[in-house]
Amino acid sequence: MKIQDVEIYYFDIPLKEPFTITLGTITTSSGVLIRVVTDAGITGIGESSPFQPVTGDTQETNVVAARAIREMLKGKDPLAIESAHKLVGGFLHSNPALIAAFDMALYDILGKAAGLPVFRLLGGDKTTFETDVTTGIDTPENMVKSVQTRLAAGFKTFKIKVGMDPDADVARLQAIRDAIGYDYGIRIDANQGWTVAQAVTALKAMEKFKIQFCEQPGLYSDIAGMKQVRDESPIGIMADESLFSPTDALKLINAAACDYFNIKLMKAGGMTNGLRIALIGEAANIRCMLGCMIETRLGLTAAAHVHGACGNIVFADLDGYFSHTFDPIVDGMAVKDGMITLPEKPGLGVDVDPAFLKKLKRV
Repeated sequence: MKIQDVEIYYFDIPLKEPFTITLGTITTSSGVLIRVVTDAGITGIGESSPFQPVTGDTQETNVVAARAIREMLKGKDPLAIESAHKLVGGFLHSNPALIAAFDMALYDILGKAAGLPVFRLLGGDKTTFETDVTTGIDTPENMVKSVQTRLAAGFKTFKIKVGMDPDADVARLQAIRDAIGYDYGIRIDANQGWTVAQAVTALKAMEKFKIQFCEQPGLYSDIAGMKQVRDESPIGIMADESLFSPTDALKLINAAACDYFNIKLMKAGGMTNGLRIALIGEAANIRCMLGCMIETRLGLTAAAHVHGACGNIVFADLDGYFSHTFDPIVDGMAVKDGMITLPEKPGLGVDVDPAFLKKLKRV
């Protein structure tokens, strides 16, 4: 089997409303759709969902890199995923989200060729698991409304964005707990928004809210600061923006800087590195979460296959498409009452609506 062509499309979906975190506000999911076409009649699909303040790449840098990678992969064996990574690995640091798109497309082909869903091909048997749903930074009143709407939709665990003024963040969480009580899980994400001193103060004040863990309290590069926060915080610390690669995982372990890992395909460069990070975490007794940017259900389904394949991934934050104005994806993972169910079709078990595909701008 050989790769005949790679189709590249601009992949834009507006959000229902602006989504704000400490790093900025997002109004559109702007990525790249990849279709890897083989001479055996099998096509694999993938998507990038870059967020420049975190991943460093953009839709435009992804498009430029995708043109080059297309020429590099033509004529190559799509089942040789390891070799493909070595061939295009130079793009990983500058365009991790795009490498994730190609990686998931190759796994899609591999699963289809084997006649197995990817998570089963990788040895997994986890077909269902819970995901949280995220509420962005807003007024306490609006954040309460957001949580209550999602509670009514069946979700039982809520990820709350924080990282602004610690007192204001405490007030937001107080309002949410007052509204929903303590029967539902809350985890928080500061997105690097606090200093070490602010993080310690905020997390001590938030202990009473029964927070599961806090993602990335401080600057991604301040590993020593993360360790200090971990040492002084009553709430467990999860590395996010500090964790892109398997090498980063080793550095965090050696520094004893965190309690948990947040793996995102768009940071790691795809399923291959996502699995590697999860297994490194397992060796160090560090449990993992599978997170996301604002992918469609295409990219989220690929992430869900990684979750389903690895027992050390025990948390999920795969809610990116809930903020989209429409869902152009056919099949793929299903979400009901906060529970994800994986598809059993060969490959990723997901596709893009042909009518929507015709409307996309092709590169």
